[in-house]
Amino acid sequence: MTLITVFGGTGFLGRRIVERLACEGATVRVAVRHPDRVDSLAKSIGGGRTIPIATDVLDPSMVVAAIAGSESVVNAVSAYVEKGGVTYTAVHVHGAGNIATACQQQSVARLVHISGIGANPASRSKYIRARGLGELAAQKAFPPATVLRPSVMFAVNEGLLGVLEKLTQSTPIIPLIGSGRTRLQPVHVNDVAEAVYQSLRHPDAVGKTYELGGPETYTMRQILDLVLARKERSHRFVSIPFAFASPLARLLEFLPGAPLTVAQVDLLGDDNVLGTGVLGFEELGITPQNLRDTISHLTRPK
Repeated sequence: MTLITVFGGTGFLGRRIVERLACEGATVRVAVRHPDRVDSLAKSIGGGRTIPIATDVLDPSMVVAAIAGSESVVNAVSAYVEKGGVTYTAVHVHGAGNIATACQQQSVARLVHISGIGANPASRSKYIRARGLGELAAQKAFPPATVLRPSVMFAVNEGLLGVLEKLTQSTPIIPLIGSGRTRLQPVHVNDVAEAVYQSLRHPDAVGKTYELGGPETYTMRQILDLVLARKERSHRFVSIPFAFASPLARLLEFLPGAPLTVAQVDLLGDDNVLGTGVLGFEELGITPQNLRDTISHLTRPK
């Protein structure tokens, strides 16, 4: 039976990856800081195909133990807020390097590293720079690594759509960072999980980078309009300049659930769309889902 270790396997994307791999008969070792959270995931999958293991990606010895005996490894660890000693550099750069180094030392066959569209080691944004440096760290320590760069991810009531639903329910006035003009290519989280599975299957994916975006491009304002139309609500919009949005986000990061983070503001600073001539879903044999179709499944008001 194939053993695959997934770091960050209880997150928004991570749990979908675990479910997808388990459905194919793999035994999945779920390496997370809080292994108790694996219980509900294991119940939803059924059987004994998930093995929780307590792991801190900043501790090389724990990373080695989590990978031991695995045929393949997926790094889906992410942090959108810096607090409690957790920094973007620590998680996305040092953590990625520790995982890739352990893969190389233990002769793991495949490593899939999850990054994001726009990752750039030269960016002025701490978050975007860390994602870019994390890719380099993974590729340097384990050259065969496959890098996946998804755009902003969504699902019914979760991810991007979950955030926007809460926003439209909590206030009659919706803030639009940068006037809502940022262009996005939202991608369904299940399609990204499928991309992970296909990347592990296909020999051609070794050492390559794939950018994963949905079939259509929207501005943030257009996405909000679609959600509001489905919810049969009307709202007023107010534009928030980026210069004000960043300090506001720093304050909001102290609130439970962090309704807005500096990382999210930084990501809205540039269009989050596929680059020219990049590899993507097509090369992995996947037809991505449309955002409009998922929005049509949002609950209408009674």
